[in-house]
Amino acid sequence: MSGGFDLTLSFDNGPDPDATPFVLDVLARHAIRTTFFVVGERLAKPGARRLAKRARAQGHWIGNHTWSHSVPLGQQTDPATAAAEITRTQHLIGDLAHPLRLFRPVGGGGNLDRRLLSAWTRDVLLAGGFTCVLWNAVPRDWADPDGWVARALDQCRAQPWTLMVLHDLPTGALRHLDRFIRAAADQGARFRQDFPPSCVPIFAGHVAGPLDNYIAD
Repeated sequence: MSGGFDLTLSFDNGPDPDATPFVLDVLARHAIRTTFFVVGERLAKPGARRLAKRARAQGHWIGNHTWSHSVPLGQQTDPATAAAEITRTQHLIGDLAHPLRLFRPVGGGGNLDRRLLSAWTRDVLLAGGFTCVLWNAVPRDWADPDGWVARALDQCRAQPWTLMVLHDLPTGALRHLDRFIRAAADQGARFRQDFPPSCVPIFAGHVAGPLDNYIAD
């Protein structure tokens, strides 16, 4: 792609006591700011909030990635339980939250389909003034810790603005984060922190894009 490409990085499923500090160090070296979509159960562990505070102090945004990261919200059968996946985590994030109350649903492996949300979780997001942030690139770093970089670069080159999902988990994949960032920069990446509008179907509690394909029947 001539002229380079825009690239927004995001990290899901942390905080992790080993992986998250490493990611923060790498991002600081490159002066890149991102969003960390945290899992409530992980944020509740001893020492985890300190990592989230460090991320926020370094200019990163903190978003909500459900409480348990278990069953995708569109496959939850109990409305109260599904709603609590969102609200319980947001309460724990507290004053670390981005003003737009960023939320990312569980994709179950990166799927963008009707498993993401249910009608009642959509209503929770709208009523709570949340911004729902999806993605358009998943290089599956968790499944291929040593081979994801080439796939990630291919995904970046295939579109003008990539919102990539990586994971601050102890899989070993993030040993290659510095190499990926350097390679992307060499290929013309313009790193940014905001999100492509096509990846934000709900913005500040208002429907901003097509939602039907993400809500279970």
